[in-house]
Amino acid sequence: MAKIVGVCISDRKGIPKKNVGSAYLEAGLGIKEDAHSGPWHRQISLLANEAIDTMRQKGYELVEGSFAENLTTEGIDLKNLPIGTELKVGASVRLKITQIGKECHTKCAIFRKVGECIMPLEGIFAEVLESGTVKVGDIIEVT
Repeated sequence: MAKIVGVCISDRKGIPKKNVGSAYLEAGLGIKEDAHSGPWHRQISLLANEAIDTMRQKGYELVEGSFAENLTTEGIDLKNLPIGTELKVGASVRLKITQIGKECHTKCAIFRKVGECIMPLEGIFAEVLESGTVKVGDIIEVT
């Protein structure tokens, strides 16, 4: 069963995010308190905990949000979801996948600290279609 294991925010781009446990996701915007919120196609970033585990096995001490993802997931193969896939998270939030991976134009704080970044290959991005609160433990369904 797919679920949320981290809900993370930061006030600046390019730095690790802090797991705050829950947040309100606003349709067309993202998480207001997060540096990446706004009316664009990358309102929310998602990264699988399984991908982070591969980095932990290399000896890095990493937690949810270390790669600046908003939602850390478990039990879902994010990087293989097609663009346009919709996800229901928790009781009411609906997300639509808009981008798989990203190009890093500069070496962010995460890359400088860890030596590599998995978001360009493993991270996905989404728009918020329906608002609501997301919290650690919420179930994720592909709709």
